[in-house]
Amino acid sequence: ERAVARHEVREIEQRHTVDGPRQDVTLDEEDDVVIIYNRVPKTASTSFTNIAYDLCAKNKYHVLHINTTKNNPVMSLQDQVRFVKNVTSWKEMKPGFYHGHVSYLDFAKFGVKKKPIYINVIRDPIERLVSYYYFLRFGDDYRPGLRRRKQGDKKTFDECVAAGGSDCAPEKLWLQIPFFCGHSSECWNVGSRWALEQAKYNLINEYFLVGVTEELEDFIMLLEAALPRFFRGATELYRTGKKSHLRKTTEKKLPTKETIAKLQQSEIWKMENEFYEFALEQFQFVRAHAVREKDGELYILAQNFFYEKIYPKSI
Repeated sequence: ERAVARHEVREIEQRHTVDGPRQDVTLDEEDDVVIIYNRVPKTASTSFTNIAYDLCAKNKYHVLHINTTKNNPVMSLQDQVRFVKNVTSWKEMKPGFYHGHVSYLDFAKFGVKKKPIYINVIRDPIERLVSYYYFLRFGDDYRPGLRRRKQGDKKTFDECVAAGGSDCAPEKLWLQIPFFCGHSSECWNVGSRWALEQAKYNLINEYFLVGVTEELEDFIMLLEAALPRFFRGATELYRTGKKSHLRKTTEKKLPTKETIAKLQQSEIWKMENEFYEFALEQFQFVRAHAVREKDGELYILAQNFFYEKIYPKSI
């Protein structure tokens, strides 16, 4: 996959060399846009990303997967510089939709003039952990033949929790907060209150929209209404598409009430759940001001502001 990716990059650069220097590429303001979806594992991220791939040719933008070594969500300092430079100056890839399991990166720290648009989706923390637990053992229906890291381990999630196993320990819940917190050391200290507050701050101030897995269709609908340059046709595709939302973890068994209650005693779960509830409330607030319900269906509101008293009348 990396060899193919490098070949594609070389082809683009060679075409550019023939066509003319990079700096001569000029972009309309509408095209000078980059979206970064720093996807959290097991939050329906593949389902959503497939929609972007399905629409990119029709809506004329590029989709790029950020593939980090061993899926490490923290980049080295030098890779951060490279990534920021790529995203902001790679005009041939604009408009661009970047996605990958990478924690939030503050572009302002690197002195760029125009920051990317961040979006993301999060999930109920226990449901996400259960899904990931079984995914490592049984995979999913997206690539059923691929051997997973824990393949052959038949222990259920309930049995793991009862035995105090490491794969289902409360520390494994600590993922969504650091993905939103970023590249600071404290973000990855399990149970850090500072990390939680920083994640909340970034969600409100640095993210255009954060949805929840449980209400993914509404998230897609809001994106289509607000960013049609990328997401025109996304809602209909999600509702009717054959491959956009088929990925499901196989052999998944729901945990018992006793298992859930045991995990909920953890301070780590309480903090991750607080972040999830915070994100859910914000998403529902945005949705409430963007849509109306009629006969059980949601409809996007038309423009609800206009300009008047424009002076001087003539210049």
